[in-house]
Amino acid sequence: MSKDKAASANASEEQIDIKKESKSKKPKIADLQAEIEELNIQLAESRDKHLRLFAEFDNFKKRNIRERMDLLKNAGQDALSAMLPIVDDFDRAKASAEDEKTEETLSEGIVMVYNKLYNVLEGKGLKKMVSNGEAFDPELHEAITKIPAPTDEMKGKVIDTIESGFYLNEKIIRHAKVVVGE
Repeated sequence: MSKDKAASANASEEQIDIKKESKSKKPKIADLQAEIEELNIQLAESRDKHLRLFAEFDNFKKRNIRERMDLLKNAGQDALSAMLPIVDDFDRAKASAEDEKTEETLSEGIVMVYNKLYNVLEGKGLKKMVSNGEAFDPELHEAITKIPAPTDEMKGKVIDTIESGFYLNEKIIRHAKVVVGE
């Protein structure tokens, strides 16, 4: 019988140990659930941070590519801007030769060089601005002076262009210097 008492004593000790373990596990489960919640929050923050960083890097790449394309597109701007006074001189010489009041003429070779120069510059993206008769726009034109308009329709419009303006690939590289009617 002593074996039965010992067995029952062991059984009751085991039940006490199981009850103690179950009581001690309950707080551990709550702690583990809280830790899981905290880890889920940290994971969500990390994912959000990662997505934002990825989007920022993607925007940087796109901006960098766009800036490089603009740089390549307008790389010759300084050289072409330096040539604009020469183009102006050619235009004045041609206009003078075409004037019926003068006896000056341009040789056929000079006219060919003039046309070739304009074709090459247009091929590089240079385009002459048309100003005469257009409404004055301070974004495009630089008003040198104002004169009385010959007609009411010409008020606020460009009467004469002193120096032509130019675009390089749709970007203004020189504003037109104009006379405006008032």
